[in-house]
Amino acid sequence: MKAHDGMYIGGAWRPAAGTDTVAVVNPADEQVIAHVPAGTAEDVDAAVRAARAAFPGWAATPPAERAARIGALRDVLAARKDEIAETVTAELGSPLPMSQMVHAGVPVLVAGSYAELAATYAFEERHGNSTVFLEPVGVVGAITPWNYPLHQIVAKVAPALAAGCTVVLKPAEDTPLTAQLFAEATEEAGLPAGVFNLVTGLGPVAGQALAEHEDVDLVSFTGSTAVGRQIGATAGGAIKRVALELGGKSANVILPSADLAKAVNVGIANVMSNSGQTCSAWTRMLVDAERYEEAVALAAAAVAKYVPGERVGPLVNARQQARVRGYIEKGIEEGARVVAGGPEAPLATGYYVSPTVFADVTPEMTIAQEEIFGPVVSILKYEDEADALRIANGTVYGLAGAVWAADDAEAVAFARRMDTGQVDINGGRFNPLAPFGGYKQSGVGRELGEHGLSEYLQTKSLQF
Repeated sequence: MKAHDGMYIGGAWRPAAGTDTVAVVNPADEQVIAHVPAGTAEDVDAAVRAARAAFPGWAATPPAERAARIGALRDVLAARKDEIAETVTAELGSPLPMSQMVHAGVPVLVAGSYAELAATYAFEERHGNSTVFLEPVGVVGAITPWNYPLHQIVAKVAPALAAGCTVVLKPAEDTPLTAQLFAEATEEAGLPAGVFNLVTGLGPVAGQALAEHEDVDLVSFTGSTAVGRQIGATAGGAIKRVALELGGKSANVILPSADLAKAVNVGIANVMSNSGQTCSAWTRMLVDAERYEEAVALAAAAVAKYVPGERVGPLVNARQQARVRGYIEKGIEEGARVVAGGPEAPLATGYYVSPTVFADVTPEMTIAQEEIFGPVVSILKYEDEADALRIANGTVYGLAGAVWAADDAEAVAFARRMDTGQVDINGGRFNPLAPFGGYKQSGVGRELGEHGLSEYLQTKSLQF
C-alpha cells in the first residue's frame, strides 16, 4: 500500500522529527503492508504551530467560502471512494462491500452535510439589544480511532472547518493510511496551508503530546472511556474544552408487541457489522420471558449467516482478538450459555473471532456490563417493561440503543425513558444530521449535524 514517510504540516509533506516508524498490518493475513512515521512531541508542536498560524485567516474566511472548500473536499472523497475502500479493507480488514458502502460512502454524506450547514448556519443572531456571535474555538486537536477510520476523521474535521477552526489530526496507529489519503484530499480540495495538519504515531506519545499542548484549544477524542478519562483530566487542568465520544453497551429492547423475527435479525446484523467493532452496537438483546427461547433460536440461526472471512472480517489486531476471546471465555465461566460461536479461532490465519451469541445472560455478568468490541451478542430476559427499563439503564454507559414495538408511539414512549444519547425506533435509518453522543460514561458532547458544529464554537455577546 502507498504510504507517506513524513507528516502533513503547513500544507506540505515534511520529514518526521524522529526515525521510528509504526508497522501497518493487514489483519486478514497478518502481513505488514506499510510503515508510517512514529510522530514525536516535536512533530506535534510543529503541526500545532502551523495550525495556529493559519487560524486567523481561516477564521476570517466568510462561511460561504469555507462551505465551498468543504464541498470540494466532499467531491474529492467521492471521486476517490474506490481507493479509500481498498485502503480501509487492507488496514482494517473490513470486507470490501462494507468498506465501499460505509467506510467510504458515509464520510461523503457527512462532509456534504457540513458543506451545506456552513453556508446556512446562523453565526450571528440578534437578541433584544444584544448581538450574539458564534466564533471558532481555535486550534482543534483531533484524536481518532481505528474502527471507522475515515468517518471519525470527517465527523471531527468537517464541523471544525465549518466553524472556522484549524485542525491537527492524530489518527489511530492501526489505520494511518486512510488518514494520509484524507490529508491528500484536503490538499486537492484547496484548503489553505496549515488549516489541516496530520501527525501519525502512537497514542501515548503523539496523542498525549497533542492533548497536552498548551496551544490546542479543544481536544476531540473518540476511543475508550479509560483514555477519555485521562484526556478529560488533562484538559480540565488546563481549562481546555473537550469533546469525548467513548464506550457503549447499548440495549436492543424488543417489546412484547414487536415483530420478533425482524427485531432479532436486524439486531444480529447490527452487531456483526464491522465485526462488532462499533461503539454504538446493540450488544445486549432484551426479550420478554414468554418469547425468550424463540428469540434465542432466531438469533442462533441469524448469526450462522455471518461467516468469518466472508461476511465478517477480522478484528483489527492480535490484542483485540485476544481481548474478545477472553470475554467469551469469561461469559462461559460466569454461566452464560453459548448458542452460537465460542472462543475458538475460526480461521488459522487472521485475527478472526467466531460470531458468538450468549443466552441465559444476567445483568450483572461481565459480558452484560463491559464493552467487548467484537461480534458478541448477549440475550437477556425481562419480566415486564419496568424490568426491561431497569436492565437497559443498568450499565455505566449510555451511547445508543434500539426499541421495537408494534407501533412507533409505543416504542418512543419506552425510548424516552432510556438513559442513552441515541435510540433507533423500529429500525430507524442512520441520519447524518442527527446528534450522536452519549450519556454517563459514554462521553461528553455530540457529533454530526448542528449539534456537532456547536462543539467547535464559542459565544460572544455585544450589547448596544
